[in-house]
Amino acid sequence: MGRTSKFRGRSRTHGRGKKAGRGAGKRGGKGMAGSAKHNKMFINKYFKNYFGKHGFKRHPSLVKHSRTINVGELQLRWKKLEKAGAITKGDPQVIDLGVAGYDKLLGNGSIGIPVKVSVSAASEGAIAKIENAGGEVEINA
Repeated sequence: MGRTSKFRGRSRTHGRGKKAGRGAGKRGGKGMAGSAKHNKMFINKYFKNYFGKHGFKRHPSLVKHSRTINVGELQLRWKKLEKAGAITKGDPQVIDLGVAGYDKLLGNGSIGIPVKVSVSAASEGAIAKIENAGGEVEINA
């Protein structure tokens, strides 16, 4: 005789208390349920920073997203810059990074051609590399 048939007709709750046998019932083992009670060791092992608040987010209006490009990428993205209308022919050629949607020129990489770059901000390393190649950097305010 099984447990269920033992309780048939004699018991209303089959030994599970009032709510445990109804619907979803007591789900002490599903998901993260009981994580502050009986699943503490599991939480400590796999989710060390589970409790409490962590970090903060600034209001989107306060966050400034600037698009940057490195000195080494100027030659790599030459055709893309030409399509955007950022390059004007001359000697040296002038690249207006503001037209292409870039805000800042950074100094990673190297450039082998003399160019005049017009941008709203540039790092010291980027300016030095452009000038060493025979070009110049014009900073727009």
